[in-house]
Amino acid sequence: MPDTARVDLEALSPWWGRAVAFTFVMGFAVLILLTFKAYQNAPPVAAHVVDATGALVYTGDDVRHGQEVFLKHGLMDNGTIWGHGAYLGPDFGAAVLHDWATDLAQRTARGRFAKAYSNLNTGERAAVDGEVSALLKANRYDAKTDTLTLLPAAVDTFHNEIGVWKAYFEHPINNGGLPVRVVSDPQELHDLTAFFTWAAWSSVAQRPGTAHSYTNNFPYDPLAGNHPSGAALLWSAISFIALLGGTAIVLLAFGKFDYLGWHGMPSARDRWTLSAAQSSTLKFMAVAVLLFLTQTLVGGGVAHYRAEPGSFYGIDLTMLFPSNLLRAWHLQTAIFWIATSYVAGALFVAELLGGTSPRHQALGIHLLFGAILVVAVGSLLGEWASLMGLLPKSWFWVGDQGWEYLEIGRFWQMLLAVGLLFWFFLVWRAVAPARRDPAKRGFANFFLIAAFAIPLFYLPALFFGSQTNYTIVDAWRFWIIHLWVEGFFEFFVTVIVAIIFYEMGLVKRISALRTIYLDAILYFGGGLIGTGHHWYWTGQTELNLAVSAVFSALEVVPLTLITLDAWDFVNVTRGDESIVKRHRWTFYFLMAVGFWNFLGAGVFGFLINTPIVSYYEIGTILTPNHGHAAMMGVFGMLGVALMLFVLREAVADAIWPGLEKFVRVSFWGLNIGLAMMVTLSLFPGGIMQVYDVINNGYWHARSLAYTATPLARRLEWMRMPGDLVFIFGGAIPLAIAVVRGYASLWKKAPVA
Repeated sequence: MPDTARVDLEALSPWWGRAVAFTFVMGFAVLILLTFKAYQNAPPVAAHVVDATGALVYTGDDVRHGQEVFLKHGLMDNGTIWGHGAYLGPDFGAAVLHDWATDLAQRTARGRFAKAYSNLNTGERAAVDGEVSALLKANRYDAKTDTLTLLPAAVDTFHNEIGVWKAYFEHPINNGGLPVRVVSDPQELHDLTAFFTWAAWSSVAQRPGTAHSYTNNFPYDPLAGNHPSGAALLWSAISFIALLGGTAIVLLAFGKFDYLGWHGMPSARDRWTLSAAQSSTLKFMAVAVLLFLTQTLVGGGVAHYRAEPGSFYGIDLTMLFPSNLLRAWHLQTAIFWIATSYVAGALFVAELLGGTSPRHQALGIHLLFGAILVVAVGSLLGEWASLMGLLPKSWFWVGDQGWEYLEIGRFWQMLLAVGLLFWFFLVWRAVAPARRDPAKRGFANFFLIAAFAIPLFYLPALFFGSQTNYTIVDAWRFWIIHLWVEGFFEFFVTVIVAIIFYEMGLVKRISALRTIYLDAILYFGGGLIGTGHHWYWTGQTELNLAVSAVFSALEVVPLTLITLDAWDFVNVTRGDESIVKRHRWTFYFLMAVGFWNFLGAGVFGFLINTPIVSYYEIGTILTPNHGHAAMMGVFGMLGVALMLFVLREAVADAIWPGLEKFVRVSFWGLNIGLAMMVTLSLFPGGIMQVYDVINNGYWHARSLAYTATPLARRLEWMRMPGDLVFIFGGAIPLAIAVVRGYASLWKKAPVA
């Protein structure tokens, strides 16, 4: 081992590792506590719901079966419950709550003043509003008998709501593009309404021992007496203190330790000699880019349903490709293509780090490729068959499970988990030689930890069923969604980039390791506990709101550090070294990752994650504004960077100039198209919808009363220019480059 490597190893303080370990232990301890509290504090599902005379209205089994109806028909990819789901339809609980409050106000106005509510003067209306709020917030659930008693007005509302939802499902133009009469069975309508009513009751009835509802007074509905709690205001303010304090500490450290960040070394290496296993990863990238292209086309269809529900330029698509199916496919293809590019990139980089190709590694990669194809194609077809009503009994297992982001059937989830474990086995055997090299051991250990976390933290997808309490399901759902996206994928990104830079000879070993340690501390310091910002309004208590608000604010700190680190990155990746020129488009896409990480994840993320903003905003267009800028801008751009890294190494030098022209167009098309989506449609559309929430209530901004207005529809149409640039200027040229590059491998002898 060279002396320089030994010096670097000795210079790395053991406190880096101790700090990472402390961050992990503390973060997961709090996260496990909050998850345990979800089981304790979830809104109860009463065994019996009765009227004032004791007559049965509906049962807890009806509510649970209604949740299954909600999932079986993919309604979470149409509307939301407590702000979580899709944005084509309403928030179902908020709609029922407002109808309940309106019916109660009419009954109270007639009883007290012999007038319609709309004819009351200011004083009379204030009296009625106060009484309505008091009646709705009184918690009539008896835990001893497991019985909830409804007022006469609530019973009447429940029966009326069955007809309301029957009408909602009758025509696609009224529901954002669902199939005609997707729910028409009387028993299913009854049970579905029971589920919606439970969600509405939970959002307004006071949690015992508190002054707020089970959902911390979400959704905002002044008539129902739902206003933001004092805790939402208090912890929003404290989160700003956490942000400023955390940023100050990091800036102090950055100024004191001038060795943080990417620092180059003048010994860039030439290209590598690839193994057959490494070359075989390019077919993963070809599949990933085709899935990416599919995702963009499907996403354009989903956007069109918001601009013109029920019609695609005069063609009715709802019979074969309803909006909830396209939305499920849009999410699933995004997960599949990004994960596929990461899987392939990790396999490629693992051999760079290990320095050798294990025996039969190429065979293992071929088997993994086949498994990915089976899961991707099988699950997408299963979702189509399920939402077409072709799997009435087996929908949960092989069709559309119904939970947003986790729509694929349980059988496919199990296969995916097994496939990810097999992938980790392939990565481990390729990296194993590096663990015997003291100079590379740190990289290898971090690489394996980051890789193992991906299958490990997919397992919570198996921890709940179709009838599990919604609060508990959302706790586990975001263990996957948040910890994958805003935790371990972020960490995985840093490790892979550090290894690539180190193997290229662009950065010193000690600098790369310190960057990994620092990012691990910063990402997990806020990201683990910050998972709870998704749980503010889903039946968790103020404890979650408090700690999640503070630590979620800290998620912005490492993104601020990226801006300070940007110039080091630019300096490292520019110059005349052949390896830098060879991979300049990979570096450009990594620079795009840094830009979108700060804007999409940092600025747009912090905007909506503070409790007081989230209270009015969640489930509005500001949510996909953050989602598109962060998901595509960060993880999508990184996926493309890995594609191009593998592509450039795998194809012959003579082939590359013909591919590079498409890559150049794609870089600008993807970034300009995404920026146009955000600036022309998603951000202004979100701001206007939140403004409507504040003025008229959450139910109104999520209903056709707002979403069908000329302004809202015009802002949806403004999405089209950005979509067209993104698809035709970005996705299609990229697909041409990667597919042509893969095809070129078949025209020459395999790499030895």
